[in-house]
Amino acid sequence: MSSLTYLAGYPPQLQAQARALLEKGELGPLLASKYPQAHEIRTSKALYSYVQELKSRHLRKAPPLGRVHYDDKMHVVHNALGLNVAATHVQGSKLRKRRELRVASVFKEAPASFLRMIVVHELAHLKHTEHDRDFYKLCVHMEPEYHQLEFDMRLFLTLRERDE
Repeated sequence: MSSLTYLAGYPPQLQAQARALLEKGELGPLLASKYPQAHEIRTSKALYSYVQELKSRHLRKAPPLGRVHYDDKMHVVHNALGLNVAATHVQGSKLRKRRELRVASVFKEAPASFLRMIVVHELAHLKHTEHDRDFYKLCVHMEPEYHQLEFDMRLFLTLRERDE
C-alpha cells in the first residue's frame, strides 16, 4: 500500500510507522486493544440523543439542532465523515434556518471514542466554521484527547479501507 489517504497531512515518519504496522498485520490488534469499547448508538434517534447530551453539556448557547442522523452516502458523496449543514426553509412569509448534523454510517461500527470525536468535531462547527485555533481549542475542551483520537481514527479508516 503506497498511499495512505487518511494520513496524507502527517509527517513521513508517522506514515512509515503506520505502513509498517499495517503490513505486519499489527494495526488492527493495536487499535482493538486501545479502543475495545463499542457503542450502542446504532439509530439516528439514539445519535440525536447522544449529540444533544454533549451539546447541552458543552455548548448551551449554540443554535439548536433540528436533525441529527447517520448518512449512508456521506463518505462517497461529500468525501467527509461528518457534516454540519444549515438549511433554510420558507415557511409562509418567513425564512427558517434549520441546522443539521450528519455523521457517516461508518461510525455505527466504530469504537465509541471515534464516534465521540467526530460528534465533538461537528458540534464545534456550531461556533466556529473554520478549522482554526479557536475551533481546535473548543474540540480539546469538549474532548481532551481529541488530537490523539483523530489520528487513531484515521488509522482505523486506513485499516478499514485496506480490508474492503
